[in-house]
Amino acid sequence: MNWTLEVVVVPVSDLDRAKEFYAEKLGFHVDHDSTFGENARIVQLTPPGSGCSVVIGRGAVPEMPPGSLKGLQLVVPDLRAAHAELVARGVECSDVQVLGQNPHPVPDPLDNVGFVFFSDPDGNGWAVQQISSRS
Repeated sequence: MNWTLEVVVVPVSDLDRAKEFYAEKLGFHVDHDSTFGENARIVQLTPPGSGCSVVIGRGAVPEMPPGSLKGLQLVVPDLRAAHAELVARGVECSDVQVLGQNPHPVPDPLDNVGFVFFSDPDGNGWAVQQISSRS
């Protein structure tokens, strides 16, 4: 049996600001933006190429303090290109960092150990890791 992670709820304080950040700055696809009654709204966004989406919302998602989610991680085949894209889109992010060592030779020295870090407007923390073998 396959068990796939499909959705992660990201706690935010301002849905429109968060939707703009994830869609415009990060380039996530807006799957839907739905309102239920007067006080419930869900926005689902998916990173390009991902099988897992993020959901931001109010009234229809678990209550968590905005900015409290840390350690979310995206994987890309080319970290330098991803870093350049984030910078070009106006995302404040770290420089490319190498964390650790590969136990075996790899085609690119950033594979598995190359990271870039950023936060959304509420402070939810994201990492971008290079793993070229998944491309």
